[in-house]
Amino acid sequence: MIASSPSAQRQPVAILDTEKVQGSYYFRYDELGAHSEAPSHSHRWGHLNYASHGSLSMDVPTGRILCPPQHGVWIPPGLVHSCYLKHAVQYRSVYLAPELCQQLPSVAGCMAIGGIVKAILLDFGSRGVQVPSTAADLRLAQVVHDQLCATPLELNFLPVAQHPALVQVLDAMQAMPDDHRSLSEWASTVHMTERTLARHCQAELGMSLGEWRQRMRYLRAIDALEAGHTVQRIAYDLGYSTPSAFIAMFQRESGLPPEQFRREFCASSL
Repeated sequence: MIASSPSAQRQPVAILDTEKVQGSYYFRYDELGAHSEAPSHSHRWGHLNYASHGSLSMDVPTGRILCPPQHGVWIPPGLVHSCYLKHAVQYRSVYLAPELCQQLPSVAGCMAIGGIVKAILLDFGSRGVQVPSTAADLRLAQVVHDQLCATPLELNFLPVAQHPALVQVLDAMQAMPDDHRSLSEWASTVHMTERTLARHCQAELGMSLGEWRQRMRYLRAIDALEAGHTVQRIAYDLGYSTPSAFIAMFQRESGLPPEQFRREFCASSL
């Protein structure tokens, strides 16, 4: 979970007033610095929030939604949300009028951003298109809408827990990502049986404790790559015995080895 620094100077993010937008689409492009913050607010429109590099975190009433690069956070119309950015990001968002949101999820969550949507956002961004007005641009905006409607929603890449014992375990794993304790050892730490802790993981997280830990380490690795750390340092900081073991995990999650990922997604213009 991305935590803010208490000593960091917060930089306010301007909130878009969708009531002033003409038409049914609005495409926003911003360069947001480290420690940027949007306080709790809502829009009558739904919108997809996307950072091309680094992980993106948004808070909603049900908890914190955390997504890796090349994913966006979908916020349905009227949902109160807030955002704090630990690192600078190239921020993109797609706002859709309420009538266009009827085919989209009614809950917040993560969406993978496909190549077609990224290409249209790149085109619109290069031409400064915020409110499509020409017939050609309106067709491209419709394609973005169609693509989002066809994209499955994942409620959270890194889910949060409710049961106090499981919260305690996850918090400890976040604080010590290099900790190798097994499910049985973690269960003993919180005075549970291994079977009970495993059941809570499946019920609340939708995955095993081991998978959750791997996802957490993957997100930590992305932030470390963004910060310029070496693959060897990241591997050891996350508890891997060798860099090759870390590289194998990272490639399973992202489809790319860490250095290629760094080149493509830690300095991307989209």
